[in-house]
Formats: sequence, structure tokens, C-alpha cells
Amino acid sequence: MEKIAAILIAAHFMGDFFLQPKKMVRNKRLPLMLILHGAIHAATTWLLLQLWNCWEAPLSVFAFHTIIDLTKQRFGRENAATFIADQTAHLFSLIVLAGFLTHGAEGVVFSGIGYQLFTGFAGLIATIRGAGFLITLFTRELINRNNLKLDGLQNGEALIGQLERGLIFLFFMAGQPSIIGFLLLAKAILRFEESKKQRQAEYILVGTLLNFAAATAISSATLWAMRL
Repeated sequence: MEKIAAILIAAHFMGDFFLQPKKMVRNKRLPLMLILHGAIHAATTWLLLQLWNCWEAPLSVFAFHTIIDLTKQRFGRENAATFIADQTAHLFSLIVLAGFLTHGAEGVVFSGIGYQLFTGFAGLIATIRGAGFLITLFTRELINRNNLKLDGLQNGEALIGQLERGLIFLFFMAGQPSIIGFLLLAKAILRFEESKKQRQAEYILVGTLLNFAAATAISSATLWAMRL
């Protein structure tokens, strides 16, 4: 069951964070765009799972994903809480589906190729882009609530966060997680001047801890999945 669940989740991360352009995100309220997004998830699941005669899996993914996304739209503007709830619902539905496929009348096992490649790539996408969406939503709320005025490059914070999470993921894959401490030290030195302003220092600290925690958690989960 674990391998089937890992493949289903890998397909989900690819569909949500790699195969979903900004135009689709902005226009997902349109029925055609919502259906197209669900179809991309179904097709990705079918291709990665490689159970060519098992149409129950892609059809179930299409139905569950579309219904969950449609439900999320009723909550209005997306924030960190709705993002977490949405992703939790998606992952729960995939685990239930994995259990059904594995323990059903025609119990299946993953016998395809590229398992480690798929799970590793999906983990990288989830670390860099998936976690980035959540952290951006959370920090945006902090900025708005505290009227913070941040100077710097446009989208500079987001780009730095992506690079940090990408490096942490690579360190885990290389079996050298201890190097993460040096990365944290380097960031503290580079942002020493900003740390003299309390509100800005607290904002940077919160963002950094979220970044490192998310990257560490997803990287660890990816390594576990790859070793199944």
C-alpha cells in the first residue's frame, strides 16, 4: 500500500505544483479550467501508476480532486488555513484510494518503472514550490497584519526561499543534512543588519524557521518514500 500511496501523492504534487500554470490557478473558477486541472491530475496518476487497465484510479483522482477544489472555492480568498485544509483533504483522499486499490477485490501492487525517480522529483517540487505557496501565504498575512514595509528585489524573498529549500533538499539527498547548519549560519550573517530592527528581525526569523522546517520535513518524507 505504501508504494501505491507514494505514487499517488507524487502524481498529486506534480499536478498541483508543476503542471498547473499561473493562468490555470487564476481561472480555476471557470468550469472548463477546473475540469482540465482535474484531467491533468488523472492523466498524471495513470502515467505514473502504470496500471494501464486500472481506470478506477485516474477516475477516482479526477472526481476527488475536482470536488475538493470546487469546495475550496466556496471559502473565497485563499489563505494559509485554506491551503493546508485543501492539501490535507487531497492527501487523505489519495491514502484512502491507495487502501482501496491495495485491499480491494483485485488488490494491486506497484510494478512499474521509475519509482525512485518519480518520488524524488515530486519531493523536490513539493519542497521548492509546494512549501513556497504555503510560506508565501503565511508571511503575506504577517506583512499585512503588521504593516511591514520591506525593501528589496521584487519577489526576492520568494526566490531566496526557493533556493534555501532546494539546497536543503539536495543536502538530504546527498546524505549530508548537517551542512544545513552552515546554511543557517550564513543567512544569519548576511541578514545581521536587518536583525537590528525588531519587527523585521521577527519576520525574518519566522520565515526562516518555516522555510527550514518545511524543507526538512518534506525532504525526510521523500527519503523515506524512496527507500520503500
